[in-house]
Amino acid sequence: MTARRFTGTARTDGRGRVVVPVPFDPDQVWGVKDRHHITGMIDQVRVRGVIETSDADPRIVLTPAWLRDTSLAPGDRVEVVLSPEGPQRADLAEDMAAALDATPAAGAFFDSLAQFYRRAYLRWIDGTTRRPELRAARIAEVVDLLAAGVKQRPKT
Repeated sequence: MTARRFTGTARTDGRGRVVVPVPFDPDQVWGVKDRHHITGMIDQVRVRGVIETSDADPRIVLTPAWLRDTSLAPGDRVEVVLSPEGPQRADLAEDMAAALDATPAAGAFFDSLAQFYRRAYLRWIDGTTRRPELRAARIAEVVDLLAAGVKQRPKT
């Protein structure tokens, strides 16, 4: 997935939070998802977060902790570079991608998860390299868990 670069102006939203509007539709650029987890830079300072799209134009909310470490204020022009965070559908092995495509609810939930949860599921599946006969069973189990809305595989 390609990074997107743009220049924006920080502002406050109706709730008093500092936000940076995103001048493109993330669904069109990176595929339709309930939540777009992103990583990147705002004025050369690393940022991770979610693009909010609920009631207005897409925007990145800058947390108080992030703002504390910068001199950014509403009205400032900023240079922004954003890209999707963590493994995306295009990065998945063919068998896993096909399984998620076959169960849209599981695929949509996988796409909405933070990278930590996506990577944990993928590591567990990839842990079958010495026992390839187990891979299909693990993929089926993960798809069932994702379809049920389970963020993390239960410890056994």
